[in-house]
Amino acid sequence: MNPVLIIFAHPALQKSRVNRVLLNAAQSVPGVGIHDLYERYPDFQIDVAHEQQAMREAQTIILQHPFHWYSCPSLLKEWLDVVLTHGWAYGSHGDALKGKRLMSVISTGGPKDSYQKGGANHYPISELLVPFDQTARLCGMEYQAPLLFHGALHAEADVIATHAAHYQKLLTTLTTS
Repeated sequence: MNPVLIIFAHPALQKSRVNRVLLNAAQSVPGVGIHDLYERYPDFQIDVAHEQQAMREAQTIILQHPFHWYSCPSLLKEWLDVVLTHGWAYGSHGDALKGKRLMSVISTGGPKDSYQKGGANHYPISELLVPFDQTARLCGMEYQAPLLFHGALHAEADVIATHAAHYQKLLTTLTTS
């Protein structure tokens, strides 16, 4: 049983500057389980029972991914569609996730100031993440403030390392609370 389960989705991990470092940092934290969706399900054939069991055993579920087209990579969307089923995750008898925490750990290519009214992306990141917040609410979960890394395209290695160390601390806290 892992108190924290990271559902990791990056379709081009070998090209990642940030998520690869964050994933390595997370792997060193005891009590953290990681499901790398693109590694585990390259054919998009998700083992729903396995994923649901892992979620049952976790207290915190983290969706870690790059921010693709103002959402998540396609395999994570498929995972959400097939794993969070009516009668299990939500609905009149769907309470398997009730009281658990859901958190987003996201990297964006653009800088922080591009995610605001008047910025290049026109909306604050909090508005763009509303579907994840609402998913948590529908499932009776508590949506936690996201951990964001902006400007991944041009970030310096020391900035990425500092963020990874912060992520490790956060995960350590989550495994004990």
